[in-house]
Amino acid sequence: MPFLRQFRAAPNLLTLLRLFIIPFLVINILDGRWTLAFGLIMLAGISDGLDGVIARWLKQITTLGLYLDPIADKLLLSTLFLVLTHVGAIPRYVTVLVFSRDLGILLIATLLFATNTLRNFRPSIFGKLNTFVQIIAVVGIMGGHVFAIPYLSTVTGLLLRAIAVLAPLSAAQYAWIVIQRVSTPVADAPTPPA
Repeated sequence: MPFLRQFRAAPNLLTLLRLFIIPFLVINILDGRWTLAFGLIMLAGISDGLDGVIARWLKQITTLGLYLDPIADKLLLSTLFLVLTHVGAIPRYVTVLVFSRDLGILLIATLLFATNTLRNFRPSIFGKLNTFVQIIAVVGIMGGHVFAIPYLSTVTGLLLRAIAVLAPLSAAQYAWIVIQRVSTPVADAPTPPA
């Protein structure tokens, strides 16, 4: 599929919708309109779940979608961490640890990709767990401003402490994986017959 036509693929339109939601999410959180902000984060979550299903169902898996989807997810989550830290809902140290991890991984991945050292950079187990806990924590924090759920603030506090542990732990795991993969010698190619 030509590159410009990839923008019109249904899954990519859903991903673009998720990116379009971000500024309105920020505005509503900053203005204290938590119900609307919570509705927008739910809409973003639904679009994230649907884009992959629709891509497989309509056979519209595109190169653009493979790059755009994780970028949209990371941008949404990072923006939420920043704005929720700004309004005092997430401690600064947690956001600093999350951003330090993400920036370190991005720099290493870019360097390895640019030098053609390592092209396959899959998420690690701790990385996936870290992202999952971040999503649950953000939804819990925002939900706590909308719904009166007993012990929710205690649960989100524990989730934030877990993120503070998982972020550096997953960064260390990525570093270990990269060191192992880069230092593993490539098997010599067989010599062709004379």
